[in-house]
Amino acid sequence: SCGTGTGTCRRSTTRRRRQPRPAVAEHLLLVGMMGAGKSTVAQLVAARLGRPHIDTDVEVERVAGSTVSELFSTRGETGFRAQESSVLTEVLARSVPAVISVGGGAILDPAQRSALRASGPVVWLRARPDTLARRVGRGAGRPLLVAGGADTSEGPAGALARIDGERRALYEEVASVVIDVDDLTPGAVAERVVSAVGLSPHEHSR
Repeated sequence: SCGTGTGTCRRSTTRRRRQPRPAVAEHLLLVGMMGAGKSTVAQLVAARLGRPHIDTDVEVERVAGSTVSELFSTRGETGFRAQESSVLTEVLARSVPAVISVGGGAILDPAQRSALRASGPVVWLRARPDTLARRVGRGAGRPLLVAGGADTSEGPAGALARIDGERRALYEEVASVVIDVDDLTPGAVAERVVSAVGLSPHEHSR
């Protein structure tokens, strides 16, 4: 609007003023159990939003030069979690907003739970234990479900149910959105993620 006699005008707009962007990007983070579909859905969401996709397990393997299974074998779960924590800290500090599929056990660390909540919307892909068991099968490549990583008497399905029970409250603690994925295709889950967080393909560049 123009001030009377001032000779100056201020452009009117209906767009709300945005807060200054933080130095660290706001990411979109997907959490959940192994078999929930985090990596597949994150890739689809990233494509829809025009953002890079980062899988923290893949990043751990790249940095360590070993597979997750090899890390569990040589360093144990404690050593793997330390490597995972280091990688997640570095990934969350990146300046380009990304869609990040977070390793299923990263939420075990209280500091990482706080970091996740502070880094952008966190979507929990929630699935029933029977859905998870059907998807992961015999647990190949998943050290917590195979001999040495689980009580062999319970089998992969039993291990999944136990781990899921241990982690559910932690996923709920960090999640800003919860999506039940049991009866949905990855594409349908991806659409729900995008809708739930209210992002558009150009949101990251604003």
